[in-house]
Amino acid sequence: MDAFTTGIMQRIRSTESDLHRAREAGDDFLAEVEQAELDDLHRIAAEHGVDLPKIA
Repeated sequence: MDAFTTGIMQRIRSTESDLHRAREAGDDFLAEVEQAELDDLHRIAAEHGVDLPKIA
C-alpha cells in the first residue's frame, strides 16, 4: 500500500470516528461538517483509484 492510500484511509477512519462522536453528542452542525469532509475524502479516493473496503 502506498503512502497516499495509507494516508487517505487513515483520514477516512479518523473522520468517521469524529462523525460518530458528533452524532452521539447531538451536534448536528459538526456532524454535517464531518459528513461533508467524509464525502470529499471518498471522492478524492475514488478519483485516485483507491479501493476502499465496504463498511457494513
